[in-house]
Amino acid sequence: MLNWSGGEGLKHSGDNKIAGQKLFGKRALVTGAGTGIGRSIALELAREGADVMLHHSHEAGGALAAVEEIRSHGGKAAVLPGDLSRMGDIHALAKGTLRFLGGIDILVNNAGISMNEPFATVTVEQFDLLYAVNIRAMYFLTQALLPGLISGGNGTVINMSSIQALAGNSENSVYGGTKGAVISFSRHLAIELAPKGVRVNAIAPGAIEVESYYLAMPDFDPQSFGRKIPAGMVGQPWDVARAVVFLASEDARYIIGHTLIVDGGTSAWHAFSEDFRKPSTAVWGKGYVKGR
Repeated sequence: MLNWSGGEGLKHSGDNKIAGQKLFGKRALVTGAGTGIGRSIALELAREGADVMLHHSHEAGGALAAVEEIRSHGGKAAVLPGDLSRMGDIHALAKGTLRFLGGIDILVNNAGISMNEPFATVTVEQFDLLYAVNIRAMYFLTQALLPGLISGGNGTVINMSSIQALAGNSENSVYGGTKGAVISFSRHLAIELAPKGVRVNAIAPGAIEVESYYLAMPDFDPQSFGRKIPAGMVGQPWDVARAVVFLASEDARYIIGHTLIVDGGTSAWHAFSEDFRKPSTAVWGKGYVKGR
């Protein structure tokens, strides 16, 4: 349960602004908000004063519970389902969001499908599904909502990538490819939309403790896994959600076309430094660096 504004509860956007709320009165859509990172993003946006539409693709329970929590603190929120591999559902989501919120200021393209599969056995159906959900849906949902983002005068789009886009990993050629496309798409779109008053950025999370980790790896141990990360821990959905709040707020008004990496130092870690917690026994620079 989030600590809503000092325990005073979340006021409706028609009330006076609560001190410290970065997104008071903003209208946001978060895709893939039924579980994990997306659900946490929706809750954090609401905690910071935004009205929120939560999208989910399959199980509605998590999104509905989040809506109930937001409403219990005086916020405005609703849920819309949709299969983002279908263009009709994408357009319906855009229309339903605008109808409920009355406009759009923040679009968080969080929904995505993860898959590991050896390159030699990837099927056309698998390839097409991941690219349809992870990048095509993001592209055309943003397009459908663009007039609203422009008319608001200060729109922002935040696209969810992954550190899988930044370095190679076995059996991730499809998923990693889609997430690399997200970064490139975000950078190009940012330049095109900046003159129209719409900021576009991306976020690349690392290891974040979400439900899907336990589904994919039944023996997943966050403490053991966290020791492999420079930060010494696996991240939480809240870590990504706060990054979204930052990028969506005026605090980030001069940040455009950037990919914010939220990974506890994973992608900064040199691949050959296997045990980064112990001093190195190697001595580099002998013969040409004084003191070596």
